[in-house]
Amino acid sequence: MNTPKKENKTIGIIGGMGPLATVDLFNKIVNLCDCKTDLEHPRVLIDSNTNGPDRSPAILRGGPSPLSDMVRSALTLERGGADVLVMACNTAHYFYNDIIPFVRIPFLNMLEETAKYIHEKGYTTVALMCTDGTTKSGVYHRELEKFNINVLTLNEKDQEITLQMIHDGVKAGSKTWDTVEITRIIADFAAAGAQAVIMGCTELPVAFSQYEIDSCLPTIDPTEIIARSAIRFVGVKVRGE
Repeated sequence: MNTPKKENKTIGIIGGMGPLATVDLFNKIVNLCDCKTDLEHPRVLIDSNTNGPDRSPAILRGGPSPLSDMVRSALTLERGGADVLVMACNTAHYFYNDIIPFVRIPFLNMLEETAKYIHEKGYTTVALMCTDGTTKSGVYHRELEKFNINVLTLNEKDQEITLQMIHDGVKAGSKTWDTVEITRIIADFAAAGAQAVIMGCTELPVAFSQYEIDSCLPTIDPTEIIARSAIRFVGVKVRGE
């Protein structure tokens, strides 16, 4: 008698914010799975929905809200068979609690998982590099405060330098970028007492890798952290664990 094939559980990615960051999350899920064959990998559904308005203007200036597009993505993935949801955008987690009531499956929170990771590493002061919407809304601060972790943020000039790399570099598809100022920013954070730096925009792990940024501090990659959490959730072994 033939044994029925075990159906792999399914991860659903709410993506498109932006597309390359979504690819980065999927790539990390694939590469972090300790699997020897295709059949051992989890099934992954991706909705790279690029239709929603920009998150930061919606959060900071009352611009058009992307919430309805995020909810549609979540429901599309749920109907497609996802067992768990993750979202490939830090800033979009401002809307996390507004999406939850619409779905019936677990939805892992990248910021919450990152805060847990930082606490487990024993860091008490970290630097945060991210978008305006993320820093000014305080979404990371609220998660880190639960563990009494101090957060250092960018000044206005350094925030603009970081945003230029995110938007004019990664999002615009530039393959090269002058990172001298980014390196200086991280050194300033280290001098101010930061023990590590959170790459708190999903384009930043892409930038740090693509532009070979030399960081004097340990870097914390929320994309990798949520990839590991999703893999564990669906019962697949994480490589190296």
